[in-house]
Amino acid sequence: MKSSVDLDKLLMNINRRSYPAYKDLKGSYQFPGYQLNIDHVQGDPFAAPSKLSIQVKKSQAGFPESMYKKDYRRIALQDYLTRQFGKAVSEYMFQAKGSGKSGLIGISRCGQEILERTAFEIDNGDLLVRFEVGFPANGRTINSFELKKILFDYLPEAVKKSLYFKNLNVNEVNRVIELSEDQYTIREELKRRGLTAFVANDSILPRESGVSQRPMRNAVKFMSPKSMEVELELPYRGKIKGMGIPKGITLIVGGGYHGKSTLLKALEQGIYNHIAGDGREYVVTCDSAVKIRAEDGRAVSHVNISPFINDLPNKKNTVDFSTEDASGSTSQAANVVEAVQSGAEVLLIDEDTCATNFMVRDALMQAVVSGDQEPITPFTLQARDLYEKQGVSVILVAGSSGSYFYIADKVLQMDNYHTYDITDKVKRVIQDVKSDAVEKAPVSVNILFEKQKNKRVFKARRLEKKRDQVKIKQFGKDSFSIGKENVDLKYVEQILDSEQTTALSYCLKILLEQMEVKEQDAGQCIDRLWKQIQERGLRSLCTGSYLPVSMAQIRRQDIYACLNRYRGILI
Repeated sequence: MKSSVDLDKLLMNINRRSYPAYKDLKGSYQFPGYQLNIDHVQGDPFAAPSKLSIQVKKSQAGFPESMYKKDYRRIALQDYLTRQFGKAVSEYMFQAKGSGKSGLIGISRCGQEILERTAFEIDNGDLLVRFEVGFPANGRTINSFELKKILFDYLPEAVKKSLYFKNLNVNEVNRVIELSEDQYTIREELKRRGLTAFVANDSILPRESGVSQRPMRNAVKFMSPKSMEVELELPYRGKIKGMGIPKGITLIVGGGYHGKSTLLKALEQGIYNHIAGDGREYVVTCDSAVKIRAEDGRAVSHVNISPFINDLPNKKNTVDFSTEDASGSTSQAANVVEAVQSGAEVLLIDEDTCATNFMVRDALMQAVVSGDQEPITPFTLQARDLYEKQGVSVILVAGSSGSYFYIADKVLQMDNYHTYDITDKVKRVIQDVKSDAVEKAPVSVNILFEKQKNKRVFKARRLEKKRDQVKIKQFGKDSFSIGKENVDLKYVEQILDSEQTTALSYCLKILLEQMEVKEQDAGQCIDRLWKQIQERGLRSLCTGSYLPVSMAQIRRQDIYACLNRYRGILI
């Protein structure tokens, strides 16, 4: 391996040469206390920045083994160190001057969630941090002296501040690890106590604004209704009280702007742990929970929606339903079925974003339009069986229809962000009011769990390739293109980070390369891919000597959602 002295000499040799000469720097160099890897060099100063990585051996990093032996602790520590390294290098952003992206130093920007990322890896105590650097140039002429500032001054200082345990705030690092242990304990308690979610007292659920995930100042703190309050004993926090939402059907009601959707939003994002100070660090939801909504215009491929939609006037097959342009009701039916098939144990639903005719059909409408004239079986008729016969719970925000009162196990009322358990009150009221559920569901939801009857075999159109490579282009966290097809994920609301979308684009590429060759069972393909990710990490999604993109933790449910919205599946 070359040394930092060799790198210095190389930099001086290529100074003032044309930009492509920077490629001579590619390789590994030993610096005092760490190894610098120049993995990929950009083609010119206006192109995507160069890819670099730093490796610090266990003996130099010095982190106690107890901080990374358990996966959830390791992920929390990686997240913390990513933030620390990012903070350290941000002090030197663009201090090295030049044209284009000269002087840029960047790493993954972490949000409020704690996600495993390819940007930072801890392997048995060894650290690996991946980041980008814009190699400086004047025009398209190399400026080695400016790059030398980055490699020999800025980066060593950033490494010293953020990657050595002895130089960090030990109490702060310990608090990060302790929080991860407490959050893991809550997740285990959900399973043990038969809960779908836990919301700690004094949590701050409202966000700063619609475009910010930071907690709102002076917000009303969450307090559990006494009837639903549970007490947990956490390893470090000690005793903590909060609302435990039991398995079953839970209804959240109340007036407009009183906090119904805010609570649901906290629950849908509770599938991931949150950093200290977020306000939701002790809001924990079953990690397979899926947010369901209507999604007009989405593509649907080979989904059995017959428990919800049957006997269409055009005789379209709803047992094996496909369309390029789903309606509100058919898209929501497909979303429910696909979530169930992906292994979701909880469905999260906000009435405001649903198709009304899918959600409910009141008694008067049933009397006027008979059941044999209506192809839609409303969710009210299937939700009870979905839980009782298959164990899929539902947490539903309702603001206009009272039909769900008849099937709810728990009813919560939000009043000015205060939460009340009104289950007993509702039961007294509905004794004197006739239920809207006049009809019975013509097709049982049990059919959705019969694997042989719900086997989805996909054959994909051939991917367009250039130089034998599939082109992937990302557009923020909401969409990406693969070949010529755009995949719209803006209504997959639990994707919270653009690096998750990047990971999903590479997942889809792998799946489609299998499906364009021959027909494949979609479930089996995803099972194999998920096993690969679990065993070898997100890094395994990319081939080659370096990682061209940064990726963040995803769920099995997200992979299903991504494949389900791809329009290149042959129908």
